[in-house]
Amino acid sequence: MSPETNQARHDRDSVARSALALLDEVGLADLSMRRIAARLDVQPSALYWHFANKQELLAELADRITASIPESGQGVLATARGIRDALFAYRDGAELVLSTYALQLGSSHAQQVLTAALRAQGAIDADDRGAAILHFVLGHATLVQQRMHADSHGALPAAPDPDVTAGLDRIFDLGVAALAGDLNERATPPHARA
Repeated sequence: MSPETNQARHDRDSVARSALALLDEVGLADLSMRRIAARLDVQPSALYWHFANKQELLAELADRITASIPESGQGVLATARGIRDALFAYRDGAELVLSTYALQLGSSHAQQVLTAALRAQGAIDADDRGAAILHFVLGHATLVQQRMHADSHGALPAAPDPDVTAGLDRIFDLGVAALAGDLNERATPPHARA
């Protein structure tokens, strides 16, 4: 197989779609360029025609995961839930988006949607609150996905409630509401920040 054949056979979109499907099957820890290439029946080097490195591919996957977040007409809580639901749509979706967000890779679509919802509700410091709420959403969704993954492998201690995520929706709503707070006041005055 020559690189020219590989390039013509697969494009950036087909590589990303295959990687997302594989993410659902094996999880982020086992998502390798070698596995993606095997899925596409190409050599791993063929993937580099479309993505300079694995981080660029992961950023593309994060953008695809967050692209489904509704963009307007919702309140802050509904927007935060929409982000969480997009993260839950893929195995380890929250961890993948969190890791690319931490490295400032990919787009900031999720934060932009949150900021817009906050502005629509009159938030004075929408950018800062949007970042804080997104941090909470990413952390909460990662916790939930890890708990579900551990439960599926029998790695959690026995509990009286078989639903390992029981009560977490309520905690999520409480956290978002606490961070949104009174939208017409600054959460912390800028001069008081460390």
